[in-house]
Amino acid sequence: GDAISDGVVLVPRGTGGRYGLRRIRLLEGDHPQPSRESVEGAKEVVKAVSNLKGSDLVISLISGGGSSLMCLPCEGISLEDKVATTRALLKAGATIKEFNTVRKHLSAVKGGMLARAAYPAKVVNLLISDVPGDREEVIASGPMCPDPSTYEEALGVLRSRGLLGNLPCSVEERIERGARREIPETPKPGDAVFRNVVTKIVAGGRMSMKAMARRCREKGWAVLELGSSIEGEAREVGTVLASIGIELATRARGRPLVALAAGETTVTVRGNGKGGRNQELALSASMKLEGVQGVALASMGTDGIDGVTDAAGAVVDGETARRIRDAGIDPKDALGRNDSYSALVPVKSLIYTGPTGTNVSDVMVIAATPR
Repeated sequence: GDAISDGVVLVPRGTGGRYGLRRIRLLEGDHPQPSRESVEGAKEVVKAVSNLKGSDLVISLISGGGSSLMCLPCEGISLEDKVATTRALLKAGATIKEFNTVRKHLSAVKGGMLARAAYPAKVVNLLISDVPGDREEVIASGPMCPDPSTYEEALGVLRSRGLLGNLPCSVEERIERGARREIPETPKPGDAVFRNVVTKIVAGGRMSMKAMARRCREKGWAVLELGSSIEGEAREVGTVLASIGIELATRARGRPLVALAAGETTVTVRGNGKGGRNQELALSASMKLEGVQGVALASMGTDGIDGVTDAAGAVVDGETARRIRDAGIDPKDALGRNDSYSALVPVKSLIYTGPTGTNVSDVMVIAATPR
């Protein structure tokens, strides 16, 4: 309306045509890897919130994917350096928390830096969470939230993941200088720049899991909620969830039983196959479930995108691994090569939704029927 004097919205490339905006500028960027357009968009956001007064109001709407759509490397770090670092962390199997600990300390907008630019204006910060546990400071790397992480912790991530000596010199130099306290830290809890910031999560993994639970109960299923903070190596989580499914099958007496979970797993890349964390989780689960009757497991991304594939995830049961072998593929070998997509395509186990436009983390469903 007329109360809005300016606005900038950053959206994925190819989606801008969906929106009819008048006063608000709509700019396209790229996801999951940032581009020059992502940098230019971030500059426009910073420009829009800078030089405001205490009487001004900023409405900040942030959701998953914001880390790449709004990318502004700090001084001395190029976009190429940051992309190379992100890819190295991904290949090393870094958790989303580890990702953000490093990314925040290479950014001019993440880790509360956008709040610093907006101060002293009032900020209403509304979030859609795509991260395990709905942690505010992790969503899109927390541009409007206090950053509890430090340069020292970022250096620890690089060490523990074996990346020191393998990243761009500019990145390693900045993190090491920050750990020596030669560079100012990101704004921390209690910093004055957050005095006028009010943050609220309006949707997330916990809410989506609760909604699924209500729907299952309406259909007469017994429901076990495993939580919305699922993390870990995808193949290991798949084995654990399959084991839970096997146990559920022994307890599903009289009516079906379903276990629900939400979160985000990681994949340590060892091969050059095609897939995503949800497909890798499902393929691993299929081997644990082999021969088990009455149990099915599904894992999918709520944004409709899993890895660099056209699938959202996959659903498997006790017959899936055998059917993969019948198709001439060794599921264990495919898992070892991170080639879950190629293993699941022939047996029609993939889930296709197309991009949903909303990311509230990954969801996992384990269903067991009475034996």
